[in-house]
Amino acid sequence: MSDDAYLAGLRMLARRELSEQQLRQRLARRQHPLETIDAAVVRLKEDRSLDDTRVAGALARSEVGLKRHGRRRAQRQLEAAGLAPELIRQALDETFAAIDPDTLIGAALAKRLRHGAAIEDDSHHRRLYRYLIGQGFDSDHVLATLRTYQRRSRNL
Repeated sequence: MSDDAYLAGLRMLARRELSEQQLRQRLARRQHPLETIDAAVVRLKEDRSLDDTRVAGALARSEVGLKRHGRRRAQRQLEAAGLAPELIRQALDETFAAIDPDTLIGAALAKRLRHGAAIEDDSHHRRLYRYLIGQGFDSDHVLATLRTYQRRSRNL
């Protein structure tokens, strides 16, 4: 019986990386007793199957590299996973050190403006602004990027 929570946790971690908090919540939903959850978490940490530092790095890389989210949105996702603030900051710093922020926001804007379409009017500009802010980019960077894009499209 004491190995049930450990084996359930191991199966969960085999499917995807989970933070300690996420694993605890899932084991609790499956109605494992708290003391067996605690013992399973200790054991999973000892055999390095459960590692919040590794999870923070993987989530940060996924949010930024694959999903093309800005720092703020990536931070919200890592916080939602129940990771410690220091781990979040460290993972995001490492991830953003390897990425050009202009390329990242440019990719997010290009996703919205398919085939190089121009920004049509002020309401289109406001929609793009809200979209990019929602993707986690800083407002000053969003405005500068939109201005640059508008200037470039007018010159073509």
